[in-house]
Amino acid sequence: MFQNMKKILVSLAALLAAAAVMSAQNMADATELAKLANDSLSEGNYETALAGFKEALQMAEACGDEGLELAATCRDIIPKTMNAIAKGELQAKNYDAAIAKFQETIAVAQEYGDEETAAKARDLIPQIYMQKGGALLNAKEFEGAAEAYAKVLESDPANGIAALRYGMSLENSGKAAEAEEAYKLAAANGQEKNANAQLGKMYLKRSAASLKAKKYGDAIQEALTSNEYVANPQCLQIAGQASQLSGKNADAIKYFEQYLEAAPDAKNSGQIAYTVGALYQQAKNNAKAKEYFSKAVSDPKFGADAKKALDALK
Repeated sequence: MFQNMKKILVSLAALLAAAAVMSAQNMADATELAKLANDSLSEGNYETALAGFKEALQMAEACGDEGLELAATCRDIIPKTMNAIAKGELQAKNYDAAIAKFQETIAVAQEYGDEETAAKARDLIPQIYMQKGGALLNAKEFEGAAEAYAKVLESDPANGIAALRYGMSLENSGKAAEAEEAYKLAAANGQEKNANAQLGKMYLKRSAASLKAKKYGDAIQEALTSNEYVANPQCLQIAGQASQLSGKNADAIKYFEQYLEAAPDAKNSGQIAYTVGALYQQAKNNAKAKEYFSKAVSDPKFGADAKKALDALK
């Protein structure tokens, strides 16, 4: 029995000695791999460096206590190397790839306790979505741009510029109601002037389309809403035209007079003055009719008719 025990102890000693030799060899290999990876890192070969550090980490971890220091070094370098790879994708404007790489960096950095690198990567992701949205908006790929800006707003709802561009993307995608909400969000977050300009243009387009479609009530309301966001004589002209065509002559006179006051030197001021004169004449207000016909007598197209109307009212 004691003889058998002696054999077991000898075998165990031999096994431990072999393991020690193997462990030493593995540490040597791991250290060499880490050195090669560091050389690749210095040369800017980040993918090669990352693969080397990952393999060195596995080997160091397998060496137990002897590999603790090297393993810690690899865990420190790996997230930073992954961050550099992600930045390379961003510089190449591979936005989706960059986002994916930064997300991988965040996960690994958190696993290894590198919150600083995780935070840097996390902060960059909204900026990438902003860049992606801008590129798609410029390329008139409006739905994709809207998706990118929506991602920015998920993490930063107070980003007025993102909200403004989100509204532009939605509007050009035919989503007017959603665009209006985005513009209002932009206005509430430092972009009031730009947002109101966009809302004014949006409602002006809608009013012109409603006028063309003979939806006169809509045209009036949309024109007036546009004018509330940004004062624009064209809004008053559309409101006047829609009112006249719908038989609301008193309203037509009011909006046309406001138009002439806002744009006295407009090319069509003579035409509008003649129209107002005719509307006042229909309302049997000859004094006002004369006033506006007089403003139209110098118009090259309507001047002759305005003079005839004045002569008839004498």
